[in-house]
Amino acid sequence: MPVPERPRVLVTRKWPDRIEALMAERYDATFNLSDIPFGQEELVAAMHGYDAICTTITDRISADILSVENRRTQIIANFGAGFEHIDLAAANRAGVSVSNTPGVLTDATADLAITLMLMTSRRAGEGERELRAGAWQGWRPTHLLGTSLRGKTLGLVGFGRIAQATAERAKFGFGMEIAYFSRRPGAKDEVDRLGAQYFPTLDELAGRCDFLSLHVPGGPETRNMINAEILAKLPRHAILINTARGDVVDETALVNALTEGSIAGAGLDVFVGEPAVRPELLTAPNAVLLPHLGSATIETREAMGLCALANLDDWREGRKPRNCLT
Repeated sequence: MPVPERPRVLVTRKWPDRIEALMAERYDATFNLSDIPFGQEELVAAMHGYDAICTTITDRISADILSVENRRTQIIANFGAGFEHIDLAAANRAGVSVSNTPGVLTDATADLAITLMLMTSRRAGEGERELRAGAWQGWRPTHLLGTSLRGKTLGLVGFGRIAQATAERAKFGFGMEIAYFSRRPGAKDEVDRLGAQYFPTLDELAGRCDFLSLHVPGGPETRNMINAEILAKLPRHAILINTARGDVVDETALVNALTEGSIAGAGLDVFVGEPAVRPELLTAPNAVLLPHLGSATIETREAMGLCALANLDDWREGRKPRNCLT
């Protein structure tokens, strides 16, 4: 199917102003001014009306949507590195290119993982809630005692770019020891630089770390990877950190662990079924909860937009998008 001279592009959510301006210069672009996620009917209509759709994690692009008759859409340029919300197999069958924006989220997400580690270990969330509620009674020697990061072991589940960037900050910024579990050992140079110890099973890693930080993609292979059995392996003083995807954690098991005190706390940026959050997590004093802020810096979100634009430009010029997934 030929690419029009000025393709029609739908941007499904609000993007940074600078990126939307660039999009409007290069394409016949339509923007979602309300910034309310589209439903299935709207996405099906988009397949008929646009040459390209720029999606985000809030858009569920199923096989039913991709298989519509008289489809006009040739490419889905996803704003984000994760793509489990898009049925890649169905896209491939339909001949629809799918691209993402990997790499540009690394530093921002690693920074947030460290933020959650500090907030949870130093009980900063509890302290802020206490102060805002007017319940602070003043300084005292044993008030909200937390733990230091120095000398503690950070266990990483996954050893990709974000995990390694988190490890770098933890080791060289806070003097932590690094351990990790992944499907295969990491590259020797990076492992040696970080002094990282490889564990062949998640069970073994869980039993040896003070913090367990998750850096794996969502999807069927990792769903409920952190379950009751893994949480039971963690030491009672351990803290779970999740900046990956909500469904990597069995939230029922996590609520039980937090309530029973079998782990010390959790720092979560992602949730199952977000934006809804389980009430038991909302009321757990030993949980720090953030509204999916992993990549939420202006620098990162603009870089994501530029990456998505580059993928679109490749397609428009007849090249395979540089971050093509299908």
